[in-house]
Amino acid sequence: MSLDELDPILTPPKRLACMGVIAAGRKVEFAALRDLLDLSDSDLSKQLKVLADSGYIESHRTGKAATRRTWLSITKAGRRALATHAEALQKLVDPVAVPTHEAKPSSTPTNSRTSPTE
Repeated sequence: MSLDELDPILTPPKRLACMGVIAAGRKVEFAALRDLLDLSDSDLSKQLKVLADSGYIESHRTGKAATRRTWLSITKAGRRALATHAEALQKLVDPVAVPTHEAKPSSTPTNSRTSPTE
């Protein structure tokens, strides 16, 4: 396992959480994602810009003025990147067979309390 397998775009927890939520649905509305992740509009916008610039998500707007909504969806490249990143994370947390040095049983008794006169 190499840390190089982790995607630096998806390593920050906020971006990874965004991708997980967006990947779980066909489309996710900006405000719903913001509320679910408990992020400010500006913080979420910054995270989404990085994901969009990387080609991992797409956004489109509907409505006008007060009814305007931004919808987010994951791209094929984003889905592949998320799957690869999740696999790399899983490799980090899965138990790995590590050689251990267990003590071998001794041929001499461990209880030497008996006295020679008994």
